[in-house]
Order: sequence, then C-alpha cells, then structure tokens
Amino acid sequence: MKYYIIAGEASGDLHGSNLIKALQVKDRNADIRCWGGDLMQQAGGVLVRHYKEMAFMGFLEVLLNLGKISNAIKFCKTDIEEFKPDVIIFIDYSGFNLRIAKWAKQKGYKTNYYISPQIWASREGRIKDIKRDIDAMYIILPFEKDFYEKKHKYPVEFVGHPLLDAIGERKPVDSNNFRNEFQLDATKPIIALLPGSRKQEVQKMLSVMLSVVKDFSEHQFVIAGAPSLDEDFYLPYLKNPQVSFVINRTYDLLSISHAALVTSGTATLETAIFKVPQVVCYKANWLSYQIAKRIITLEFISLVNLIMKKEVVKELIQDDLNTKNLKSELLKILDGPNRHAQLEAYSKLEKLLGGRGASENAASRIVENA
Repeated sequence: MKYYIIAGEASGDLHGSNLIKALQVKDRNADIRCWGGDLMQQAGGVLVRHYKEMAFMGFLEVLLNLGKISNAIKFCKTDIEEFKPDVIIFIDYSGFNLRIAKWAKQKGYKTNYYISPQIWASREGRIKDIKRDIDAMYIILPFEKDFYEKKHKYPVEFVGHPLLDAIGERKPVDSNNFRNEFQLDATKPIIALLPGSRKQEVQKMLSVMLSVVKDFSEHQFVIAGAPSLDEDFYLPYLKNPQVSFVINRTYDLLSISHAALVTSGTATLETAIFKVPQVVCYKANWLSYQIAKRIITLEFISLVNLIMKKEVVKELIQDDLNTKNLKSELLKILDGPNRHAQLEAYSKLEKLLGGRGASENAASRIVENA
C-alpha cells in the first residue's frame, strides 16, 4: 500500500522514522512518501520536504512566514494527489496537518493521526475538526485517552510512547570514549544543555543557560546541538573553555549526564527517561508569550509534570527564566532531596507511559484500518 506521512519537527522525524520501519515490517510492499527529516529518509521514506524548512517558533514567526506556509500547503496537496496514497498519516504539527486533513477528508483519503495535536493545551475547539476529518487517532500520552473519550466522546487508541523504543533500542555509550571523543574533562560531572532545535528558541534559551556556567566550576557544561542547525551556528556560544559541544548525540550525552537544563518540549520527557534530573526552561518573544498565556489553559508546560499531574520538575517560564533562578534550581538538583525526588518520580512516570512497542502498535492499526 501507499503511505503519505507528514511530520514537521525533529521529534516528529524521530517518531516517523520508527513508524516507517514498523510499517515496512507489517506491509512488505509499503511505498512511503513523507515530509520529515533525515531519520525518516534513512528509514526508507521518500523525503518530499525537510522539516527545517518549516521550523517556525511562536505566533509572531508564523505570521511573518504565512506566505511560505501557504505555498507549502498548496504544494503538499498537489503532491498527495499525484502520489494517490491509500492512507495519510499525520504526526503532531497541528497547524499544518489539520489544514491538510480537512482537504484530504473532502477528497476521500483515509486519514490517520499518530501523536495527537495538543488541543488539550490550547484551542480545544479543534476537536470539531478532528472528529470531522480524522478517521483514526493513535495517542501516546496516557492522559489523552480521558480527554478524548470521556470529555469529547471521540474514540482513540493509546499505543504507548515511542520514546521508550527509541531510547531502549540504542546502543550503550562508553563514558570514557565519549569524553575522549569530544575532549571533555574526565573528572567533572556533566550538565547537559538542551536548548531546542529551532534557531529562535536556541538563541533565547542558550544565553541564559550559559549565564550560570561561572558558578559551577566543578562541572562540565555540554551543549546538545540539534541536527537541524549547522555547527557554525553554535560557535558564538563556545568561547568558554568550560563549555563543550556535541551534535546529533543528545541521547549519548544524556546517558552520561548528572543534570540537565532543558527547553520545554519532547526533550523534557527524553531527559526523564534517561533518569537525569532537570530544570525546564522556556522563553518566547513578548508577543508570542502574551498570546500563548491567554489561550493555553494548562497548569504545567512540561510533559513530565503533565503526565504526573504534579510538579516533578521545576519550570522556569519567561521572566522567571533568569540567571538567579536558574542557578538556584540547578543547585537543588545536583544533590539533595530535590534530586532524589525527581529520580523517584521518573520511575513512576515510565510505568505510566505504557511500555515499549508504540511504533509497532500504531503500524499494525494503520495497516489493518487502511
């Protein structure tokens, strides 16, 4: 069968690549065309457009790039019609995907959503569009089932979280070899810096994260570079000899880290699965933040806290994300009760995520229902 998959950011590329591998096992004749990234292409999908061409962060950035987004939507529709897929699979990326889904449903295409748009966080009214345009929804967060089925009477299937597979299947890294490869101090505990994957968010987060380096001379700070950004982009942030850099090795870095400063997003959950105590950071431009503050109704922004339904990791948002607060919170997780409380909560969190096999579960349902 023919599958058309649309993902719009680094996490979607990761989950999309594992889904592609699972689809190829379930359907030996799978013909897969996709929007995504290098991982989806390496997994066997024919890459139509790379997500880094559409990586806009915040309401203002989207407004400034409406023309580019509109052209991409038109191109996507044309490409789908030429490919004639048996099923279209949407992965998160709601602003783009729900527009395509509306058109696709009207055209008679089978529509599946893997990794739900976060309508439980904002613009809940989009449930009407999902009910109208999506034939099947496969969710990866346990609390989403009650949201869809109990609150909105829309049937969904919880397939588990694909990060458990992505992390569980990786080869263990040798700490000494890793440190030697990137010329890291062999004696200092590592504090990982995960500033995000988009230029705008990295620029906002990384300077604040690095502002605490001088206060932790007994530690090695290592920036996790995003595969969507060139290494040269990070050069201005590497002037301090206490700061090092790795690119496309985030999981290896987390596996040997003592603590982490993490931009809100999928990375907070990845850090938790690696059992690394963390401080969650988020800062947007003023206008985007003011809009978000008025439409987002959640008590927390990190997936860790949302899944656990309580504050497990400290969230420093907007004006609260400053040197003083970041230093204070980092001290709390380097040692002592805050560190142990996070690690204990992480074990409970992993059980709630439902175990491994999400990609295989989703692929089975997609093939069966296509």
